[in-house]
Amino acid sequence: MKIALFAETYLPYINGVVTHMTILRNGLIKLGHDVLIVTADPKAKHHYIEDGVLHCPAHKTRSKRFYGYGLANPFSRTRLKILKEYNPDILHMHQEFGVGLFAAKAADRLGKPFVYTLHTMYDEYIFYIAPKIFVPAIRGISHRYARYLANKADALTSPSAKAEDFFRRCKVKKQVQLIPNTVQLEEFAPENFSEKEVAEVKEKLGIKPDETVAIFVGRMGKEKSVEDLLEYWAKFFNKPEDKIRLVCVGDGPMLDPWKKMAEELGISDKVTFTGKIDHDNVPVIYTACNLFVTASLTEMMSVSMLEGLAAGLPVVQKYDEFNVGQFEEGVSGYTFKTGEEFEKIIRDFAALSPEEKAAKKQQIRNSNAKDGEIRLAKRMLKVYSEVSGIPVEGLYDTDEMTEV
Repeated sequence: MKIALFAETYLPYINGVVTHMTILRNGLIKLGHDVLIVTADPKAKHHYIEDGVLHCPAHKTRSKRFYGYGLANPFSRTRLKILKEYNPDILHMHQEFGVGLFAAKAADRLGKPFVYTLHTMYDEYIFYIAPKIFVPAIRGISHRYARYLANKADALTSPSAKAEDFFRRCKVKKQVQLIPNTVQLEEFAPENFSEKEVAEVKEKLGIKPDETVAIFVGRMGKEKSVEDLLEYWAKFFNKPEDKIRLVCVGDGPMLDPWKKMAEELGISDKVTFTGKIDHDNVPVIYTACNLFVTASLTEMMSVSMLEGLAAGLPVVQKYDEFNVGQFEEGVSGYTFKTGEEFEKIIRDFAALSPEEKAAKKQQIRNSNAKDGEIRLAKRMLKVYSEVSGIPVEGLYDTDEMTEV
């Protein structure tokens, strides 16, 4: 098959959508398929293809909230001509902005199947672009736009059951095929790093030898609810005898306010903010830590959470009814509803011996020992085959997908 994947962001930018697309692309190529990434590029002066990526000229966003990502014009004859020459069997949209809208229009023009994967609960991000008084109106516009794109699609997929609830609120009646996110286990294997490398990272992060370390990796934005974690640390882990540290990895508009909050709560000696970290340097940071924690309720299926699992870290995640089942409760992770439940989970883990913690890490890695790239590619190829009518061999030796 020839498959075109569309998103406003791609490498070298790193976010959950980019990680998903990179893994999907790698898996599809390994299975013998041809993949073209179509993305906005604020540095591009004209459309061009390089290393399987169609770079589209874009306007750079100025707001720090959007990391300087580019927004491309959704209408381009040049882009359509290039795509027509490529002649894809499938057009697959991963983000809904200029490039995404172009994908929907191009599928119509070229008479090709169109797949829409919902990665983001946009209702939770409206506050970035509109004052509170305008949120209901903007939400209504957002829902109509999502309904337009969904009705154009031949198939809807998502990594989370939240998509069904979102599309229902948008008055979309189509079923959503649930295809979980994944990561490559090998990239986050603790054995990739020497004891010296891990010790150096711990020293840079201020981690003491006797500390149990919880890590959160993600955008430092309001929707990630890091302030809840800070409040837990201030309430439960702020005594000198509490050898429990929080490491927050990432950049975003709330980084400085949350640093200030940690100072005001008197927990600066218990919390480390790293700021922006190159993705290549993140796996060793996971290895230096013991647990992955998050209080966010806006995730579809957190790629950072999956990275933590790949590194062997148990997940401690705030309960979300739509995301139940994304890890094995009591084995690879734990959910909590209250701060007191969070405290007990962390303290129980901190009380384990080093040997018990190492055994737990290996157990989690063993439970996730699957080939992420191939697994994701096969799941998506099944969707592509269904909507295009093009048979693809070897798809039915993977788990059945779920419709929500």
